[in-house]
Amino acid sequence: MKHTQRTFAGALGLIAVAALGLSACSMDSDTPESSSAPAPEASSSEMATESSPAADSSMDPTANLVGSGCSAYAEAVPSGDGSVAGMAQDPVAVAASNNPLLKTLTKAVSGELNPDVDLVDTLNGAEFTVFAPVDEAFAAIPEKDLNAVVKDSDMLTKVLTYHVVPGEIQPADIAGTHTTVEGRDLEVTGSGDNLMVNDAKVVCGGVQTANAVVYLVDTVLMPPADK
Repeated sequence: MKHTQRTFAGALGLIAVAALGLSACSMDSDTPESSSAPAPEASSSEMATESSPAADSSMDPTANLVGSGCSAYAEAVPSGDGSVAGMAQDPVAVAASNNPLLKTLTKAVSGELNPDVDLVDTLNGAEFTVFAPVDEAFAAIPEKDLNAVVKDSDMLTKVLTYHVVPGEIQPADIAGTHTTVEGRDLEVTGSGDNLMVNDAKVVCGGVQTANAVVYLVDTVLMPPADK
């Protein structure tokens, strides 16, 4: 389930300066305008636009983290594409695939477990809040039950999309009831390092990707049964 900003060189500006230099050499030296005309300065709005990518890229990806497991996550994945800083560079499905704590979830959303269920393009194509079960969460499900869900394309899709909420919701605003992509609600309670999503504990939340905010959770969320 890359979002880097780069600082662009002012190539057009260099071309313009070169052109002015050539024009000055070809003009009559007695013409005052050829030597006295000042070079145009960039407006404050243009400078702000040019500087904004650098400002965005300098933001601390750890600033909004919550959860008692964030330190352990940082120790397990201190650097690289799967780290907190690395995940911030990629859309969410790509970022999750780089995280060694999310191997099973990555297989589930990419069609590896069931070729009829591939949500990669969907997850990468809009802004979301994703509650991402770590591998231990899937391992806690009895194998027979997990296999039954995996084989049922409709059920697997419902379970996976129940973990996704439209829009990027930061930890400061995450508490409350949210309607999932699956269509039913989930509830986030608590605050800080004690956030719960239904009956699942947030291991580490507020992990930013290029298009989503991710909350690693210790339990696979199951949508409520149809009434």
